[in-house]
Amino acid sequence: MRARLCRFSALTSRARGLGKPRSAYNVEIRITHLKRAALLLILVLVVFVFGFLCALTVRIGRQSTREEARPADVIIVMGAAEYRGHPSPVLKLRLDHAADLYQRRLAPYIMTTGGPGGDPSFTEGGVGRSYLIDRGIPPERIIVEEEGESTAYSLSAASEILRRMGLHSCIIVSDGYHVFRVKRILQQQGFTVYGSPRAAGDMTVPHEWWQYFRQAIAYGLWKIGFRV
Repeated sequence: MRARLCRFSALTSRARGLGKPRSAYNVEIRITHLKRAALLLILVLVVFVFGFLCALTVRIGRQSTREEARPADVIIVMGAAEYRGHPSPVLKLRLDHAADLYQRRLAPYIMTTGGPGGDPSFTEGGVGRSYLIDRGIPPERIIVEEEGESTAYSLSAASEILRRMGLHSCIIVSDGYHVFRVKRILQQQGFTVYGSPRAAGDMTVPHEWWQYFRQAIAYGLWKIGFRV
């Protein structure tokens, strides 16, 4: 009888001893499954975002070469770097293109945009205005926005100016890779927008597509609330 009790006690102790590791093992399995599910979800999300950006990059590339200029209320020149009161080569090309559109009488006004950009003495918008006057554009036909520190901020300020002046349609002049995002921002503000990319520079094809992809990222950030 004593031997049976000892054997029963030993079996009970063994069962209790095996219970803890089995429970811990089950918890570990669950944690492993949760980690795998989380990693799979992250992977799917990354693939989805990358696919979205790639598709958007293609759309931006198509827009970049599309000439849509037609009669409108104003020509808007997106700002670019200036050097001590002189437009950079990129800004100069944009301004020259805008001047050509004005001389073709596609709009009665030109708006230059862009804030100081780190220069305490000059703004991109102000430098653009001076350059256009030198090109023979009447000063009273030039509107200046010189507060914006980014594309979104410049367009927000420009939109307010256009509303005050009762202007409803515009031709956007910028680099081709920039036009898509600018159009969408202004269209959301209720304006009719036509794209007119400036003359192509010496950008290589890989660099050009990299710019398209960067603009796709910037557009995506703008869509979720970042003013870039």
